[in-house]
Amino acid sequence: MSQSKFPARIRYEYEQDPAARLQYAHGVWGGINPQGEIEINFYLESDKLPQFSERQVEPDGSFGQEYVPFDEDVRVVTRRIHSKVVLGYHTARALQEWLEEKIDMLDMEEEGGAPFTIEGPGGLEQ
Repeated sequence: MSQSKFPARIRYEYEQDPAARLQYAHGVWGGINPQGEIEINFYLESDKLPQFSERQVEPDGSFGQEYVPFDEDVRVVTRRIHSKVVLGYHTARALQEWLEEKIDMLDMEEEGGAPFTIEGPGGLEQ
């Protein structure tokens, strides 16, 4: 029986999809889907835009005050989902560990520890 030889190293080369873009998130909404995966929906919050606004036109033709209809008792906030990520169990665990490591580094910086540096290694692995 022959024994297979494994490579001494595995190199991961990174490419960015041309369609990838930077997204800012105010929060996340999600849970466990029927397939047992974690779905994460990143969203950005903003006040809901009114359906319309109106301006008073003065007798001389100049614009007066702008009126925007709104309900004083209810503030409507729109959460626009801009990205959805689905993770399997092992990737979710790896993400958790990666985030904890990065948060610990930020905590150290906040406490006056080591200066912030962008590291070479330290990617997320499954």
